[in-house]
Amino acid sequence: MSRRKTGRDIDGMLLLDKSPGMSSNGAVQRVKRLFQANKIGHTGSLDPIATGLLPLCLGEATKLSGFLLNTDKRYYVRVRLGRTTTTADIEGATVDEKPVPVFDESVLDAVLQRFRGETDQIPPMYSALKQGGQRLYDLARKGVEVPREPRRVSIYELCLLEFGADYLDLEVHCSKGTYIRSLAVDIGESLGCGGHVEQLRRLSVGKFDLGQAVPLSRLEALSDEERMSLLLPLSAIADELPLFNLPDELAFFLRRGQAVFVPKLAVGGLLRLFTSEGAFLGIGEVTDDGMIAPRRLVRESATSGQRCA
Repeated sequence: MSRRKTGRDIDGMLLLDKSPGMSSNGAVQRVKRLFQANKIGHTGSLDPIATGLLPLCLGEATKLSGFLLNTDKRYYVRVRLGRTTTTADIEGATVDEKPVPVFDESVLDAVLQRFRGETDQIPPMYSALKQGGQRLYDLARKGVEVPREPRRVSIYELCLLEFGADYLDLEVHCSKGTYIRSLAVDIGESLGCGGHVEQLRRLSVGKFDLGQAVPLSRLEALSDEERMSLLLPLSAIADELPLFNLPDELAFFLRRGQAVFVPKLAVGGLLRLFTSEGAFLGIGEVTDDGMIAPRRLVRESATSGQRCA
C-alpha cells in the first residue's frame, strides 16, 4: 500500500543560512514543515557547529542536487591551536595538548603552502563515509577507529586572514570531498602543536554565495507567499552548463527517455535543455554520435514558471 502524501508538491531550491547547533537534517525537517513540502533534501551536509550556506532542493530539484554536491566550496574557518580533539572540532573531547610555538606570518605562509593545490587527505573518523556498510561516525562513537584510504582533493586557495598566539583565521576554496576538520588537524600537526576547528562558516557552493541565503529565523517570520518567492527555479541549479532549446517535437521524444538527433550540433558535454517556449526540461548530454540523450529530466508539471532568460 502506497504511502499517502500529506504535503505539497513544491519544486525549487532554497539557499539557507544554517545557524550553529543544528544538524543539516534538522534544518531540512524544519524547512520541510514550513513549506509543507512533500520532498526535500540538502546538497552536502554541514556539521552542527558549522554555519552558513546550505542549499536545499525541494521536489524535482532533488533530481539535480548532484550538480551541487560535486561543485567546489568556500569556507571561513578558525583553527584553534594547541589542542587536538576526538572529533577534530571544538565539540570533541581533548586527545592531546601542546604548547603553541611563537611564529610569524612567513612561517605560517610556508606551512599553508604545503596544502595548496592537489593533496591527499585522510577523512576523519567523525564523518558520514561508509566503511564495511557502517558510517564512520557510528564506529567512532563506539570507540572504534579503522584505517581510511587517503582521498585526492584540491585546495584552490588557502588564505591567511588573521592570526594570534593560538589561532588562525583562514579562508579556504576547495574541491568537493574536502574535510576542513582534517585540514585543521594537518595544519596543526605541521606547526608542531596540533589544532582543531573552533568556528566554521560555509561562504559559497559553486556560484551561490552566502549573501543570497536566508536564515531560518527570517524564513519562519515570512508569509507562505513570501517564502515561496525565495525559491530559485530548477534551472538555476545547473546554470553553469550551456543552454540549448529543443524544438517541441524533439522535446516530446526526449521526455519519453529517447535520445534525439540535432543536426549540426555545435556544443558537447552536458546541457541545460529547454523547450522552444523556454520551459525547463532538465539535463541532457551530447553523445559521441551527435545525439542528445536525457540524463536528469524533471516532470513536465514542474517546468511551470521555470523559463530561461
